[in-house]
Amino acid sequence: MAELPNGWGPILDDLAERRAAAAAMGPPDRLDRQHDGGRLDARQRIAHLADAGSFHEIGALVGDLPADGFVAGLATVDGRPVGVGAEDFTVLGGSIGVGGTAKRHRLAELALQERHPLLLLLEGAGHRPPRDNEPPAGRRPNDLQALAKLSGRVPVAVGVFGPSAGHGALAAPLADFSVMTATAAIFAAGPPLVKAATGEEVDKAALGGPAVALASGVVHNEVATDREALDQLRRWLGYLPRSAWQAPPLSADPGGDDLRPELLEIVPSNHRTPYDMIRAVVALVDAGSWFEVQPRFGETLITGLARIGGDPVAIVANQPNVRAGSIDSDAADKGATFVSMADGFHLPLLFLTDNPGVLAGTAAERSGILRHAARLFAAQSRATTTKVQVTFRKAYGFGSSAMAMNPFDSQTLNLAFPGVTFGAMPAAGADAATNADAVGQASLRAAELASGYRSAAGFSIDDLIDPRQLRQALRVALRTSAARRRDPVEPVARVGRLP
Repeated sequence: MAELPNGWGPILDDLAERRAAAAAMGPPDRLDRQHDGGRLDARQRIAHLADAGSFHEIGALVGDLPADGFVAGLATVDGRPVGVGAEDFTVLGGSIGVGGTAKRHRLAELALQERHPLLLLLEGAGHRPPRDNEPPAGRRPNDLQALAKLSGRVPVAVGVFGPSAGHGALAAPLADFSVMTATAAIFAAGPPLVKAATGEEVDKAALGGPAVALASGVVHNEVATDREALDQLRRWLGYLPRSAWQAPPLSADPGGDDLRPELLEIVPSNHRTPYDMIRAVVALVDAGSWFEVQPRFGETLITGLARIGGDPVAIVANQPNVRAGSIDSDAADKGATFVSMADGFHLPLLFLTDNPGVLAGTAAERSGILRHAARLFAAQSRATTTKVQVTFRKAYGFGSSAMAMNPFDSQTLNLAFPGVTFGAMPAAGADAATNADAVGQASLRAAELASGYRSAAGFSIDDLIDPRQLRQALRVALRTSAARRRDPVEPVARVGRLP
């Protein structure tokens, strides 16, 4: 190799050696264990997530351990800038030191300053005890505070790829979207600390594996492998704008016939017959665009992202296959956080309503169902993005309000299928509540069956629509609101969402 001019050779050789040491990661045996079963290490995860050749590392020389156990930098995903950080489990179990904390804060700081998404890849033991050669932490910026400030301003997504504990694990509930692998686990404290604190002996899967983390709502989605998790992060990000100062990205309009006759096969006219609302959603949206979020929490409500005519939309739908679509406390919380995320990033909200109300009974009341349902109602009522509401068969009581059916609630369109029934409660319940005799019961049932036409006649909904024409109507709503949504945008006054 030719000698470099002006004495640069030794200087750059020294830099190259230091950078190589920083990139070396943990000992060879730790790397071998990390790769068992096809799992990826921290740098391989970043390489799979980011566009080829786009990752530029920052903070590589922080600390005296390789990258201080946290690989951080700037990259692009599908050509759009992002910040990305990955815990390196091969370096002291991916634990967090002073340098790693500073890098986490720097990534969040840059994300807000430059208005780009932040992606965090977790597999670590939380904060490590101070080492002999480390200065005391002292007063310094807190990375979780910086992360919380991103909510509603830039998209934040988290992948969990192994055991994730303590401080690092808190990134998942603070994120807008999270996904974990089948062998990952997430918890406030790992099994050794649990045993020391409480005497309980438990393995990591029982403490915070997918069966626990998804059912509790801590993590949104589960996949089998590292690569699938990284692909989900990329896909989720594709529906979101770079920041709340931009509109969501459009895709090509697939064109074709917008009539959907299959909806008549999917949705039974009998209100008591269950059906899978996801089939109806898939029929309505662009082919291959449905991306469900949090399918194993609050299962009476479906939330997810899709495209209609290339336009990204956020969908909130009752699931008649589960408890007839009644809104329980978990479903309400799931819907509220999803709605506020969608509103923060200007995604049009599509509400597909088919429920008998909020869940009734002593267990529901003990769970605080009215408080949780009120949270969903407040989130959708405060939303400033485009809202479209469609009632398929029924909507009763506060279940209709929580699903954005009330008139004068800023809907671009408020629609229903013919044969729909509305009211404070189903006629069967009204019989008992009013002590109706046989004549009164017949009157209540007749009024229930006519309620859709009464609502249309009184203009409390915009129209009754043939189900086959629903996709056409949705495209009209998106076209009508496009200018408002795509004019120069700013973050909504109510910034962020609660975990």
